[in-house]
Amino acid sequence: MNILPEGDAEVDNSTALDWLAGNGTLMPANEMGYFKNLCLYTYNPTDEIVTFQFWVCGVVLNIVGVLGILGNVLSMVILSRPQMRSSINYLLIGLARCDIVLILTSVLLFGIPSIYPYTGYLFFYHYYIYPNISPYVFPIAMVAQTASIYLTFTVTLERFVAVCHPLQVRALCTYGRAKLYVVVCIVFAILYNLPRFWEVRVQEFDFKGGVVYCVTASEMRLDTYYIEIYIHWLYLIFIYVLPFSQLAILNSLIYAQVRRANRERQRLSRTEKREIGLATMLICVVIVFFLCNVLAMINNIMEAFYATTNDYLVNASNLLVTINSSVNFIIYVIFGEKFKRIFLTLFCKGRIGRESPDGLIHDDSSFSNGDGNHRNSGRFQRHGTTRSSTRSNGTSLRITRSVRVRAPSPGPCVYYPARDFKPRGGLVARSVSVQNCDWERDTVVNGNGLVSTTGF
Repeated sequence: MNILPEGDAEVDNSTALDWLAGNGTLMPANEMGYFKNLCLYTYNPTDEIVTFQFWVCGVVLNIVGVLGILGNVLSMVILSRPQMRSSINYLLIGLARCDIVLILTSVLLFGIPSIYPYTGYLFFYHYYIYPNISPYVFPIAMVAQTASIYLTFTVTLERFVAVCHPLQVRALCTYGRAKLYVVVCIVFAILYNLPRFWEVRVQEFDFKGGVVYCVTASEMRLDTYYIEIYIHWLYLIFIYVLPFSQLAILNSLIYAQVRRANRERQRLSRTEKREIGLATMLICVVIVFFLCNVLAMINNIMEAFYATTNDYLVNASNLLVTINSSVNFIIYVIFGEKFKRIFLTLFCKGRIGRESPDGLIHDDSSFSNGDGNHRNSGRFQRHGTTRSSTRSNGTSLRITRSVRVRAPSPGPCVYYPARDFKPRGGLVARSVSVQNCDWERDTVVNGNGLVSTTGF
């Protein structure tokens, strides 16, 4: 790619990029003539890096981005269903929201701008829309990336508590605390990335009798200390080293617990098996997170310690980060049995049948009410249940009721020891047999003839 600077000499693309680089910064103001030409004369379909960028970002990244937005929207719809209400699912909803923002910003910053240099199309977007939205979209992208990383860490921490320290689940893994964790992650991401809003500025140039706009670095972004401390070291520590190391440690402990549980699988209850299955699914989410972000970490290390960048690796890392934000829906469908059943119920009703819309969700569903120490836990069967009690005169009373209950579950499903419940008044029938259930519970017949349950 030949770029014509202010003069008669020709400067090839590599020389212009050397002028531009400077450890990841744009060139100084006194060399703006070179940058002006690099900015204005970008169309060259014969250049190898332009071709590579078009296919990786202009084609693949845009396709992955569209599919990723659709998958995250579907994930939010399914995870928001009443029967999916739990602390871990609320964290996953927050993660899906951040991923949608990250995908949108990736498409606006890397996907669409890669089309013009190779095809010559979208000139207006390349020189008018893209430069004017970059000062706002770029910091939002960094906020979304930071929030996504720390929400992934929070999800792993929640699973670590649920699997390795189940007695602390009630105190730490509640629906209300999950909302607080999401807010804390987003606030931290915004505060950490506030300087990004002053890194980019827009410059106006005369081009072929008209006015076009180009993105340049601000004076703060060109400062040596700012680059060394904030761009390199703080970014490396808070975005990669700290979360990556903690994720590695927590997932190693979770994996060890899952292996022990699988060896004793015959003695596990149904809920404990669900907890292990959920932990396994989220381990896959974290593995994909590692694989898709390791190249970006390598690029940052190369720039920080070796003062070099590789355009091919940078474009590939942008694609991998977008893929990481787009594939969680596929992981949920593959490893999340309940997620898959609800997805088929909502979007594949023709296969399930109209007579039984809940046909794939007929198993028992656990629920727990309240977030404090006063919580009532129980289990309802969705379809017809048969309950029996004993009257005071010794005759048997049999009550057959068709119950359709969709109880919310604000916390993770965990078994707790049964506790005796002695109500004031009413009759207590111990060890009442409930159809299709493999556990016993206390049944209380109150004065209104209604049946209530306590304990497991």
